[in-house]
Amino acid sequence: MFALSLSPESLIETFGLIGLFLIIFAESGLLIGFFLPGDSLLFTAGAVAAGVLKSQIDVQFNIWVLLIGCFVAAVAGDQVGYLFGLKVGPSLFGRPDSKFFKAEYVDKAQEFFARYGPKAIVLARFVPIVRTFCPIVAGVGRMKYQTFVRYNVVGGLLWGVGVTLLGYFFGQIEVVKENIEVAILGVIGISTLPIVIEVVRHRRAARADA
Repeated sequence: MFALSLSPESLIETFGLIGLFLIIFAESGLLIGFFLPGDSLLFTAGAVAAGVLKSQIDVQFNIWVLLIGCFVAAVAGDQVGYLFGLKVGPSLFGRPDSKFFKAEYVDKAQEFFARYGPKAIVLARFVPIVRTFCPIVAGVGRMKYQTFVRYNVVGGLLWGVGVTLLGYFFGQIEVVKENIEVAILGVIGISTLPIVIEVVRHRRAARADA
């Protein structure tokens, strides 16, 4: 039976460049993409473009094609998320929990959006799960479209291009090159840190209420 690993290396080797763009697109604004490893995937793709992972991944990316594709996929994903929220988003708030969907994901995105306003569109790019639901919440709240597009482009540039370039340039540093797996794990750890902080805060608040 086919079992797909969600490790960045496995996803890149299995789906290639087009698959990478589709994953970035899905994680940026489709409900099914919230569990995908966006940050570490971009970093790893940048390292692949630098030729660092030749012995482990039998693919090669052109860095310019990679950067443009990741940027377009990230921005397009958020645009779809916004339109989804604008058209059918309100029904999402009454949707029951399922194996993959939890109402608390929307609540977290709402809280994040309320705290940071339009800037949340940029900041959410670097927060797993929240980055998937934030454009949907923006659509539900009928955020001004021109404002959303402006922040979406900036966020897509900083995240889609910025994290990929980190992988490309840091991957060529000798100490990182020799410990690329550790570097990727570090990116994964950093990307999941906001979730850990939120869990700790939630538990402390629950204890305080009790």
